[in-house]
Amino acid sequence: MKALVIGQGGREHALCWKLKQSPQVTQVFCAPGNAGTAADATNVDIKATDVDALADFAEAEGVDLTVVGPEAPLVAGVVDVFRERKLRVFGPTQKAAQLEGSKIFCKDVLRKAGVPTAESRTFADPDDAIAYLNNRPAKDSVVKADGLAAGKGVFVCDTPSEATFAVNTILEQRAFGEAGAQVLIEDRLTGPEISVLAITDGKSVVPLASSQDHKAAHDGDKGPNTGGMGAYSPTPFATDEVMDVVLEKVLLPTITEMKRRKCPFTGILYAGLMLTPSGPKVLEYNVRMGDPETQPVLMRMKGDLFDLLCKAADGKLADADWPEWDPRPAVCVVMASEGYPGDYQKGRPIRGLDESQPDNIKVFHAGTKVAGESVVTDGGRVLGVTALGEDLSAAKQNAYTAVRGIRWEGAWCRKDISDKARNAS
Repeated sequence: MKALVIGQGGREHALCWKLKQSPQVTQVFCAPGNAGTAADATNVDIKATDVDALADFAEAEGVDLTVVGPEAPLVAGVVDVFRERKLRVFGPTQKAAQLEGSKIFCKDVLRKAGVPTAESRTFADPDDAIAYLNNRPAKDSVVKADGLAAGKGVFVCDTPSEATFAVNTILEQRAFGEAGAQVLIEDRLTGPEISVLAITDGKSVVPLASSQDHKAAHDGDKGPNTGGMGAYSPTPFATDEVMDVVLEKVLLPTITEMKRRKCPFTGILYAGLMLTPSGPKVLEYNVRMGDPETQPVLMRMKGDLFDLLCKAADGKLADADWPEWDPRPAVCVVMASEGYPGDYQKGRPIRGLDESQPDNIKVFHAGTKVAGESVVTDGGRVLGVTALGEDLSAAKQNAYTAVRGIRWEGAWCRKDISDKARNAS
């Protein structure tokens, strides 16, 4: 059987790598892919948002399952197009993808479903938003652009002046284009953050192993937000009790509310959660697997991902076996280009990729491409170096040992990925 993965980042490389392991799969395509997927799959030169061309390819090639990696094609309606053409696809419809495509839509779903989340207000006029900030009780705020902003449209503000700057950046300067036509101003929550990814067919839910992302650019969670500088799985913050609460109080009520709205959610429902003193609260939903959380989660996953996603796409997830997990933790360290998350240069040759790695280490490509006989940088987040270890300390050491063997001009990474686990009680 044949599989097609849409996208070109580290998440998509991890999906290709895992789907290829299925005994049912004979070929994996990736559109458009990167230098890593070129090695583990067959790249197809079609943009992730060119939904009609993707459907044409899947139809012509006889693809048995298409897995959509990034959010942009989901919000563009790729699943709707595939379903209209009777092509099996894993992911939410355009309407359901608004859970990520619009933070305001997401907040309304959470409220109607009774899912715990931060109090918030919505604004389209910058003067109104700033007046609200000036008149509200002294609270730390989180200011979010309503639409998709590649993980960079969220400002965690310690002071009213920082919140005002965020409002002006989004609404006045339109730093994120139409994604910033409205802003959401939330109360800032406190506590450790965790990521819970779950597979759903709109009726049943299969949670995957927990993970914890590192959004800030620099050690100690300092600096601007990024798309993610590393992750590890599992996180000790996600105890069995916490995971039970997330399933019963967060995931299932959300699925029920989406069904009530006549836009049932199928695909990956990714809950970004804050474990507050009063319990887990939803910070945001994503409608696809996280990047870089996918890398350590799939590194630990046992069993046939292809079979699991096919059952979900067919509405038969209740018949699927829940995946088993390697007891060893996994750590993913993102190596980035100099200047990221701001401006950065592309085309810098990467050294050290041709060295063989042991089975417990996998270098997932994100922003790379092949140029002649070299692999060069082609993005801000370039590689996700992922390693298993007998414990979290060993997994971290294995990952950073592999990082040290890879070099290009301006390469950098956070040095503290997984250190948050030490704070778990």
